[in-house]
Amino acid sequence: MFTSITKPNIPEVLEEIITDLQEIGAIPILVGGCVRDSFLNIPCKDYDIEIFGINSLESIENSLNKFGNVKQVGKSFGVLTLNVEGFDFDFALARTEKKTGIGHGDFIVCTNESLSYKEAALRRDFTINSIGYDLINNEFLDPFSGIEDLKNNILRHINDDTFIEDPLRVYRAIQFTSRFEFEIDDKTKELCKKMVLDDELKYLPKERVYEEFKKLFLKSKKPSIGFSLLKDLGVLKYFPELKALVGCKQDKQYHPEGDVWIHTLMTLDEMAKIIKEEEIEDEYRILYLFYAELCHDLGKPYCSNEINGKITSYKHESLGIEPTKTFLARLTNEKKFVDLILPLVKNHLAPFQLYLANSSLKAVKRLSLKVNIEDLCLVCLADCLGRDIEDKEKCPKATSWLLNQAKELNIENTALKPFVLGRDLIKLGLKPSKEFKEILDFALDLQIDENLDKSEIIDKIINKYIKV
Repeated sequence: MFTSITKPNIPEVLEEIITDLQEIGAIPILVGGCVRDSFLNIPCKDYDIEIFGINSLESIENSLNKFGNVKQVGKSFGVLTLNVEGFDFDFALARTEKKTGIGHGDFIVCTNESLSYKEAALRRDFTINSIGYDLINNEFLDPFSGIEDLKNNILRHINDDTFIEDPLRVYRAIQFTSRFEFEIDDKTKELCKKMVLDDELKYLPKERVYEEFKKLFLKSKKPSIGFSLLKDLGVLKYFPELKALVGCKQDKQYHPEGDVWIHTLMTLDEMAKIIKEEEIEDEYRILYLFYAELCHDLGKPYCSNEINGKITSYKHESLGIEPTKTFLARLTNEKKFVDLILPLVKNHLAPFQLYLANSSLKAVKRLSLKVNIEDLCLVCLADCLGRDIEDKEKCPKATSWLLNQAKELNIENTALKPFVLGRDLIKLGLKPSKEFKEILDFALDLQIDENLDKSEIIDKIINKYIKV
């Protein structure tokens, strides 16, 4: 929510740094997200400072070294970073950028100490990100009326020519619109559509796209806003697995809200609520839960059929594995991350299936070998709540039942631990072989189905595989 302020919240240590920079003739201007977020009452730990009036990065570095260890990762682009007292500060020389090729990073950066703030801000994407704060004269610099756009909840680009130079800005428009629940300016929307139509986005590295999705998920109360815009701008052509959900019909008895795309977006919003209610703070976990929700019905377009007037999608859970893999491959190469998501997709109906069947603890034990049960219950709950059914009270009943069963066995967050391992077989005098898997499976079946302890299982193994 917009709040009129006279100055941003500035850490005391930054005040000290600014005073020191002034002594070498630098004119520091606070820029970017930290200024924008001050108007929106969003806490900030990252501060960007643009330096005017001086073109010597070495002089700035010498000044900053008094306060901590200066990193020079962005030194070739005129950028220095400093972490002090839990705050991250980026110091950049005033500069312009010129597009030189089709790649996202194909820019020439030219530093210029004599630039006006308006000239330097022209390279930024949106007006709300172009607001500066003069740390010496204590005044806001707003050459493109970004404060007014913040007041009116509008996301508007600054300049037609500079905006289209960076296709990543389409994804930035999507995540900003979602995070702040802003309306995108009509002209900005048309420019984004043109960039998509001209296929500019195909040159973007997957890692950069993933980062924009990450911000959307981690900072949006309603991720559906971003994904609706993703569709409106035509970006779904880069994600055919998601595009296939649009228009994929569902049975009205279970999904009166509409097609699979609408349902999926509703489940994302429910997941956002659940994460807040559960006070989940682990960003990695939050992300794989969101992606599991986004992908949970990717199998439906492959199996949805109308039978006797009803639409069915049998086996869509298992059929969703391959499209989930191909979709995630467009965003990340991290196998561990993908491996956490796949079992959540494949088993997302299991909590209801076990609950309705009043399954025994044996089934719960076996489920723990396939998937993290607590995570699965969250995905299932969001799936159930993300629809327009009247009897939503059934949703937490099923997931709570399963979670309580798993907690009794202490397997809600971990797989059931087998009593008998390979080293136990070696102690019995058996040599590692292909038969080991058969014996270990036999042992695990006895542990689960007959509830035998380790010594009893060992006896059974001896009788079956060792005694002649």
